[in-house]
Amino acid sequence: MKLDPLSLRLFIAVIEDGTIASAAAREHIAAAAVSKRLSELEQMLGTQLLVRTNKGITPTAAGVNLSVLAREVLDGLNDIVARMRDFSDGRRGTVRVFANISAIATFVPPLVKSFNERYPEVHISLQEHDSLTITEGIANNLAEIGIFTYLPHSADIEVYPFRTDELTVIVPVGHALADRDEVTFSETLDYEHVVLRAGTHLRFQMLTAAGRHGKSLRANVEVSSYDALCRMVEVGVGIGILPAGNAAIYHLPGTRTLKLAEPWATRELFICVRRVDALSPVARLLFDHLRSHS
Repeated sequence: MKLDPLSLRLFIAVIEDGTIASAAAREHIAAAAVSKRLSELEQMLGTQLLVRTNKGITPTAAGVNLSVLAREVLDGLNDIVARMRDFSDGRRGTVRVFANISAIATFVPPLVKSFNERYPEVHISLQEHDSLTITEGIANNLAEIGIFTYLPHSADIEVYPFRTDELTVIVPVGHALADRDEVTFSETLDYEHVVLRAGTHLRFQMLTAAGRHGKSLRANVEVSSYDALCRMVEVGVGIGILPAGNAAIYHLPGTRTLKLAEPWATRELFICVRRVDALSPVARLLFDHLRSHS
């Protein structure tokens, strides 16, 4: 048994208008076709739904009951269409985002908040990865949008400017460098560092710069977050290098922040996608939101 939504709609129209002719005109269909569908509906359900007289048509008890059920079904179908339309224009759905630790800890949270306030039915799946993994992940379609600190890569992706951040040095109060306002990276290499885990772009930058100075990066403690790095520095385990935005968030009373006087201390963050014109509607909405607030 298959109930046809059109037959249910015609049935409701006949009940509301009281005549087949009026319902047919309202639904832009021949009166004979309406009458045929009503007869087939009664035959399918095995019960009389309408009483036909020369004064018009009235529903039987079964017809009244069916009209209630039919309206619920048709409303449900309309809701499906509306919800799917939301997906087609980006107001519903899920968008996958890869971002590095610097972006997630500073720039991304307020942007996610403002986006969700505007599109509450959109789910954002945000994952933290190192910058190289992000570019490769976007190229391999593991996520729609990536936010990373620029570095040379071979991924076939489109890249757009996002934000700029500055690296700073944090030291414990009482450290030999604590009275300085700025320091070169070479000077920091005389002291023990607390560093981010291997694979991050910052760790790569520090190792590369140490090599240029002919020195080693002394790092006996490795952590996975800037929060942990700041706490380790505060208790005197070593000194640390991190973006200024992160230092402002995690800054602790037992530390001092110094300017890192190096050209590479200024870092560019970028947004990457495989192709802007190939983004899903929901991903395009988020991409445009991120770009408009860059």
